[in-house]
Amino acid sequence: MAIWTIILICLGAMSATCVVTAVIVRIKDRKKLEYMLDAFEDGEYNFRFTDDSKFNRSLNRIKWIVDRRRQQNEQESWTKLIRVLTHEIMNTVSPIASLSDALSHYIDVPEDCREVDVKAGLETISSSSKDLIKFVESYRELAGVARPVKKGLMVDELSHKVIDLTHEQCSDAGAVCSYNAESEDILIYADESQISRILINLIKNALQAGAKNISITAGIDGSEQTVIKVSNDGAAITPESQEQIFIPFFTTKTDGSGIGLSLSRQIMRAHNGTLDLTRSDSQCTEFTLIFK
Repeated sequence: MAIWTIILICLGAMSATCVVTAVIVRIKDRKKLEYMLDAFEDGEYNFRFTDDSKFNRSLNRIKWIVDRRRQQNEQESWTKLIRVLTHEIMNTVSPIASLSDALSHYIDVPEDCREVDVKAGLETISSSSKDLIKFVESYRELAGVARPVKKGLMVDELSHKVIDLTHEQCSDAGAVCSYNAESEDILIYADESQISRILINLIKNALQAGAKNISITAGIDGSEQTVIKVSNDGAAITPESQEQIFIPFFTTKTDGSGIGLSLSRQIMRAHNGTLDLTRSDSQCTEFTLIFK
């Protein structure tokens, strides 16, 4: 056998070995990347790849950046939540403490000599106490979201049920709620009562914003995810409020509890999905639910 033939065979074998090795490494790297993405999706950050390759070190750096950002966001959320809780509790407790102190000075004073209406003061204390109890009940509801009991649901049937349930409210407000499907037979695997609650809450919020046209649309995106959008032509949400509407107990309404959107987002997370405000301007306000 000629020397050149042997050399060519060796070069061919070396090239084939390099190609096979590169393919194997690429497959392993892809699996590592898929593992990391699955871990992020499940909220798991307690992992680390060995630092034996540049690719592994890059993955570890990405994980560190994402985890740091997550911790910063959690800290900001807790700070905002504590601020809102403190504000709500102090607004309720302060009048009770002040009135109780004032009334205590008039217990033994004859009624015709009192400068304070004791009965009215006690009624105010009672009312404030009930408001505080209502607030605590809202917090308990927010903290105790039930595990979803999932089953197959046709989105068109679910949407029409929600529209029927809110028909009277829409009619009283002079508004119309409609459903439009971008494709036929859209199915989700979810808890019917919980998802209905989200849609009803979004419709009620739209009515309170003065909306006259409310639309529920559903479709399938390029990633085979079910996307449900609830849009309305009511007053836009201010940029400042857009950053806080999902914070528990934040509300711009005088009689609002501030847990509707926060609770709705928790429900979607329990369904491995998302709920976000995707648009709010002078023409339209739109919330998007994504079921993965």
